[in-house]
Parts: sequence; C-alpha cells; structure tokens
Amino acid sequence: MKRLFLIFSILNFQLSICLAQVGAPYIHDPSTIAECDGKYYTFGTGGGGLISEDGWSWHAGAERPGGGAAPDVLKIGERYLIIYGATGGGLGGGHNGRILTMWNKTLDPQSPDFKYTQAVEVASSDGMEDCDAIDPCLLLDPTTGRLWTTYGTYFGSIRLIELDPKTGERVKGNQEKDVAIDCEATDLIWRDGWYYLLGTHGTCCDGVNSTYNIVVGRSRNVEGPYIDNVGRDMLHGGGRMVIAAGDRVCGPGHFGRTIIDEGVEIMSCHFEADFERSGRSVLGIRPLLWKNGWPEAGERFKEGCYAILSERRGYSLELTVDFVRIQQERQAFWRINPDEPVKPLPNQTLAEVKDTWPKGNIAVRCSDYMFRPHQRWAITPYAEGGGFLGGPYCKIVIENTNRALTATENLELTTTEEFSGADEQLWRIEQLTDGTYRIMPKRLPGKKELNTTYCLYSSGDSTPTLAPYDFKSDNSKWRFTERKHF
Repeated sequence: MKRLFLIFSILNFQLSICLAQVGAPYIHDPSTIAECDGKYYTFGTGGGGLISEDGWSWHAGAERPGGGAAPDVLKIGERYLIIYGATGGGLGGGHNGRILTMWNKTLDPQSPDFKYTQAVEVASSDGMEDCDAIDPCLLLDPTTGRLWTTYGTYFGSIRLIELDPKTGERVKGNQEKDVAIDCEATDLIWRDGWYYLLGTHGTCCDGVNSTYNIVVGRSRNVEGPYIDNVGRDMLHGGGRMVIAAGDRVCGPGHFGRTIIDEGVEIMSCHFEADFERSGRSVLGIRPLLWKNGWPEAGERFKEGCYAILSERRGYSLELTVDFVRIQQERQAFWRINPDEPVKPLPNQTLAEVKDTWPKGNIAVRCSDYMFRPHQRWAITPYAEGGGFLGGPYCKIVIENTNRALTATENLELTTTEEFSGADEQLWRIEQLTDGTYRIMPKRLPGKKELNTTYCLYSSGDSTPTLAPYDFKSDNSKWRFTERKHF
C-alpha cells in the first residue's frame, strides 16, 4: 500500500462501512481466494473480508483479528495460514512495519473450530531502512515443500524470506533477500518449472485517479533474479504487464491465483475504482491466461449474440434444420461490369426461415458458418441462476427466440422451444488458459449435484454432445465470434 494519508483508524472505519453492504464485493487489498467447506473467502485491509457461497455473489462476513493491511491466506494440510502487515505502508505516516502469521482450522466464523492462534512476527522494518514491511504473500513450493513470502512497497525493496510450513514462523538463520523494486503488493506463484513474481506498479488509494497495474517477472530459482519478457531484472524496475485499467474499472492490484481445474484458472485482485459502483474499491475476478509462458488477464465474458465455433474443426454450433438458400441475382464472374454500381445484400432474417423449422425440440449439430439465423446464439446471464467462481450462469438461446440450448438426461444436446430457467438450460462459460472456452451445463437432468465434469464436446466434426472435460483435447474447447463480425 502506498501514499495512505489517513490514519489507520479512519481507514478502518471507511472500510467497515463499505464491507457492511451485504451482497456487494467491496474490499481493498484482497488475499488470494481460499475455499473452505464449500464456501469462498478473501480477506482485506482492516481485518474483515468477504464470503461467497457460489464464488459469484460476495458479501461481508469473513473475520480476521489484528487489523492491519494486505493479508494473504494459504491452506497447508488441514489448517489455514494467514499472513498480514500490522502497520507500515504509510499508515499513521510511517514505514515501520511488521509482518505476522497465524493459523486457523477453518475460515468459517460460525464453526466451533474457528479460533486463530496467537500472531507471530516474522519480519519487520524500522521506518528508516530501505524496505517497508507490509503487503506479504505466501507460496508453498510444490517441488520442495518450502514456504516463502515476499513483502514490501515502493518505499525501498521487495524482500523474500523463508518460513517454516509447520509453524508459520521464520526459518532460523534465514536472511532476507531483495528481489524487486518499483512495485508493491507482490505475489509468488509457480508453474511449469518457473517461479513468477507479480508486483503491483503505479499509484493507489486515489479512487478513479489510481494508476495501479500488475506486472510480472520470472525465474528458475525462487530467490531470483526475476526477469521480464525483454530481459529486464525486476530488481532494476522490470516487469511485463498482466492487467491494467479497462472495462470501466481501474487500478488493479494485489494479484491472487486460483486453479479450478486443469487449464481453468482465475486471477483475483481489487480494482481501486469501479466506475459503475460510485468509484468504490471492489473485488475483481478475471480468467487467467498463459501465453508463451507468461500470465495475462483474460476478459469477463459479456452477454451478446455469438457464433459458437468448435476448436476441433471450426464448425459452428447450429440447429439441425434445413438450409434455406438466399435468393440472389447472380452475375457470371467473366461478365462483371466494373462500372456497374454495387449494393450490399441483406443477411437472411429469422422471419424468412422460422416457419420452415419443426415444432418441439430441435437437435443441434455443427456445420459451416453461413450467417444464418439458426447459427446465431444470444447469450445472457440469468439472474436467478446464481453463479460460480468467476461468472454467472447464462442462458443460450437462438437470437430473437426463446429456443434454449438444453442438456438431456442421456448426455446429449437439444433445444427446447421455451426457456424455463431449469438447471439443464443454464450454462457455465469459462475461458481456459489458452484463450478458448469450455461450456458446461449447471446440472444434468435428474442429478442433485452441480455438474463439474461434463462439457459441450465435439465427438465428431459435426456431432456435438456432452462428455467429460479434457483440457488436452480440442474436442472440449470452443470459441465465440461476436455479432459485429457476422
């Protein structure tokens, strides 16, 4: 955290007002999202945090003692380790910070097992040295089992220390190491043999004028050096952009990574200001893409009209109906008069073909995309359908109709004449790490549990069905072309 001009008591008061609004994702400096007993939690500056029952709708209620700023949380074994900065960051006007850790068996404040251990100091700064002990993160190295944290702000260097994963205390004799400058609110992650250091660059705490953005460097060694995509060391100010302002939100900071499934990842952060919510600081969740070994934020899926194209072949998902030819006054290409004026041809309309479609359910297939009404899908969030970690469930209907894409009991696909809001008509659309999408029904007919296995699948070039998701197969992947490209 940087340039906080208010004393901590005032900051804490302001945050408590924001977080008191049930059903709103208002938070600053959120921790990595953690799952506990089917619910999702993230903690923020001020001691509180957010809870979500489905990963989409968030409300206040998470509890963390100690106040302070910019926590992180990590499940290790059967316990949750929480780390946070007690002071620093300019809070109260100084940079004399302290980093503390504590444990809890659960994150649910209503659980009888909910009890934090006594906080333990693992790092500090005296306000004069070239570091500010605030904004910590946690990484449990999957290759070695060692536990690491980075901390710091623009007031000096970002430092790396090692903690004991059994106690949460600092490893005895461990010496801090400088790994970056010109950033704060760092996070460490590991992927495919690389360690990634993500830092928040720019200015914060100035609402719609905040310039926060998230940058990254990587190293084969957890102790660095962390180098960006053009060879700059983060210790010399390097960093490749991961996410910046856009989509009417600005100031992304405090990166967190959550792996949902193979090839399905999300990143969390806060946005310093949401233009649609009075410029308040809000929790942000975006798909996390990986391009040439570098993390990059995807975009929220937006409602609209799309062609749905299989990654397997590139064919379009469509109704199984007769192809209706468009009448055209044709000219032999060898007789075209270049001086004769041209005129645009209209697209085929729904009114021209809908009476040729059969009544009742109509199956779906994949075929060449030809700008036809039976290939144009309107996709909109369904408010009553809830959501998942990263997005709302959506209905998928043929444009300008209520004919809805529907999962069947025997793991096939059809379209029903009317959208009823049934779970087999609700679809989970997630962008994968390679930029494609998976499309999954919320539930299968006759099943009580949420569907997390079966997705829209190309079993043949022209044969869509439902089958277990497999990131390694293009059969599981789809792309969307917006209406403006029709």
